[in-house]
Amino acid sequence: MNAGAPRIAIPPTLSPAAFAGRDQTGRIVTLSGETMGTRWSLSAVSPPEGTAQVVQAALDRVVAQMSQWEPESDISRFNRNAPGQWQPIPPEFARVLKAALEVAERSGGAFDPALGGAADLWGFGPSPAPADAPGHNATKAAVGGHIEFDGPGLRARRLGAAQLDFSGIAKGFGADLAAERLLASGARHFLLEVGGELRGHGVKPEGQPWWVDIERPPGLTVAPLRVALHELSVATSGDYRRWLDADGERHPHTLDPRSGRPVANGVRSVTVLHASCMEADAWATALTVLGPAEGMALADAQGLAVQMIAGEEEFLSPALMAMLD
Repeated sequence: MNAGAPRIAIPPTLSPAAFAGRDQTGRIVTLSGETMGTRWSLSAVSPPEGTAQVVQAALDRVVAQMSQWEPESDISRFNRNAPGQWQPIPPEFARVLKAALEVAERSGGAFDPALGGAADLWGFGPSPAPADAPGHNATKAAVGGHIEFDGPGLRARRLGAAQLDFSGIAKGFGADLAAERLLASGARHFLLEVGGELRGHGVKPEGQPWWVDIERPPGLTVAPLRVALHELSVATSGDYRRWLDADGERHPHTLDPRSGRPVANGVRSVTVLHASCMEADAWATALTVLGPAEGMALADAQGLAVQMIAGEEEFLSPALMAMLD
């Protein structure tokens, strides 16, 4: 398929009632700020006073709990804790860990929140990037151990060499937490972006939804995909976003938990549409690891709306195809 006019995806949540509930006299306000080494932006219809502070506070809370780049964050202290020792964790941290472990189980281990050691070896964590690609023995040693989670007790512990890393899920959760705080503050119609992950609610004053063009790998000839982001989130994992150049090769930042090494299955990008941006974020990573055959079969089985690009070929899940106009 050659690039041309965009294909339109409309979620089933975009009903006549959604348009009827719009704020016809409102005006769109744009706000922005910095977080997680990137930026956030918000387009909101007549938002309440202090909306920027609401978003920033939510994202700052995520950073304080889940950033490996902050030495005193909850996740950094967790990773310094002795293996086998239970550690109390905040409610938001517990929510993300629970979701991460569930996606890990449902994906057969293609997603793993305990890849911090391997990510550091490859220069995708707080440690400097290595001059040479890590050897197989070092990467296998870095993925040893696992995480035990006691949800009711709001505590967790690491076993063996396990090091938590929420890089594949924290930005999505940040978008969710900020959106939840916005809704609680009285905002009803908005589009929020956190470092490329998006979540949309309501519609614009003139009755248009929040249209979002799905991020595409550079040079792709597949026709663009445009989504009405209404009560919906979108997250994309792409091999063109971050990588390590070592030993004459380009190694993408997504690691296969089974080997601790970057994926090498030809997947260039995976986009997931989901009500939860956290879920979309984690599943985009898991399906990238699994590749076209296993990944798209699992997307179908899980009812996920997914676009996968492998080489120059596009794969769409049935859930996403059902949204196409």
